[in-house]
Amino acid sequence: MSPLENRARIAITMGDPAGIGPEICLDILRECTLATPIVFGDAGLLARVAQHLGQTCDFPVLPWSRWEQGYDQCEGPTIVDVPLLNAAQVVPGTVHPDHGRAAFGYIQAAIDAALAGQVVAVSTAPINKEALALAGIRFPGHTEIFANRCGSTRWCMMQYSDLITCTFVTVHVGLVEVPALLSESRVLEVIELTAEALRRIRGHEPRLVVCGLNPHAGEHGLFGEREEERFIVPAIEKAKAVGLLVEGPLPGDTAFLPSKRATTDAFVCMYHDQGHIPVKALAFDRAVNTTIGLPMIRTSVDHGTAYDIAWQGKADPSSLHHAISLAIKLAS
Repeated sequence: MSPLENRARIAITMGDPAGIGPEICLDILRECTLATPIVFGDAGLLARVAQHLGQTCDFPVLPWSRWEQGYDQCEGPTIVDVPLLNAAQVVPGTVHPDHGRAAFGYIQAAIDAALAGQVVAVSTAPINKEALALAGIRFPGHTEIFANRCGSTRWCMMQYSDLITCTFVTVHVGLVEVPALLSESRVLEVIELTAEALRRIRGHEPRLVVCGLNPHAGEHGLFGEREEERFIVPAIEKAKAVGLLVEGPLPGDTAFLPSKRATTDAFVCMYHDQGHIPVKALAFDRAVNTTIGLPMIRTSVDHGTAYDIAWQGKADPSSLHHAISLAIKLAS
């Protein structure tokens, strides 16, 4: 990677103002060496959090209204001020529609910058889904926001780490809704997206494991409505037919054993908790959430807003550092 690429501009969204997003963004502005961080958020709130923590916040501030004319002059860590709330009224650790509305606005501004080629990627700090809903924003999470804004129809979530990587056929839906959202084409799509992404990241043809939906992967129709036979097995066979290294469906309770993880680049999971539980148990501070299939690069922390420790200087910024590192790897 050239020195120019190494200091490429990465948009960082501040996340929920009442969570730990502001303080981990301040850490990124001070400590990031992999890229030039451009934090899209509220400059007044970042200054308030810094003062609360006994820190300085003396980074250049560029108003959002001037971003398009001045983005190419951002040679060092910069705050892009997107003033969408009254910073003085934010109470840390609280759910409020204003916080959800502001967090959504930071994301939209950063996506626009990425789509315009003004930054090479977007890395996101955590948002609160309840605050989004209270603000009338009907997206269950970052993944769906990015896919909608980018007009993408072929995408999925990937939780990536060097210890374990999972992708997801369904994400932010209730468990009862999952079977109706499965199809042979969707399972195959996620297998293909997973293989494409892992080739870019790891530089070789990845070995994939596809999990079943039901206990014991359905036990040949004994459990469930034969989702494995109807959707998952046909998708695996089609993936094998085009040369992908994929096996399954494996039962979710044995798919992630150490011996299987040692020979697997990624696991294709049918629903949210099937993959998030092993990822967070094994790599909570190292995993990176990324949306693959977009016309841009988006990575994120793999944790929530942590309201219980917000603005206390206890937040660990390592997940955001890992998110930026993966974004740079994908961009290069």
